[in-house]
Amino acid sequence: MDFNMSDRQKDWLNRVQSFMHKHVRPAVPIYKQQDEAGERWKVIPVLEELKKKARAEGLWNMFMPPSSHEDDEFRGAGLSNLEYAPLAEEMGHIGWASEVFNCSAPDTGNMEVLMRYGSKEHKKQWLKPLMNGEIRSAFLMTEP
Repeated sequence: MDFNMSDRQKDWLNRVQSFMHKHVRPAVPIYKQQDEAGERWKVIPVLEELKKKARAEGLWNMFMPPSSHEDDEFRGAGLSNLEYAPLAEEMGHIGWASEVFNCSAPDTGNMEVLMRYGSKEHKKQWLKPLMNGEIRSAFLMTEP
């Protein structure tokens, strides 16, 4: 397998690295301070600010690979898993960074399931707000 990066991969990686260096890394102390203040379960303001910046720069839903199930209303960045892997590695240097780019679990897996198997109604009710970063999701599993 050829692991040399294409120009497209290099461009995406450079964009993510630049955003991480310019915005995410400097926000680590602020995130820590906001996370430690108040209740345990809360929205972290600096995280929400970073999400807006990332989305404005087109660094959003990068995890979602091309799919025959997508349409113009529901579409990710169109990167393959191989193209996305170095971006995920870069985001993984800071535990909460993937959420900045709307690429954090369990939302990513749930969006892929909704994209592939959800009805149009499911997609409008759940996938669209997940892709827009308006809601978060959960994964639960039971055993027989």
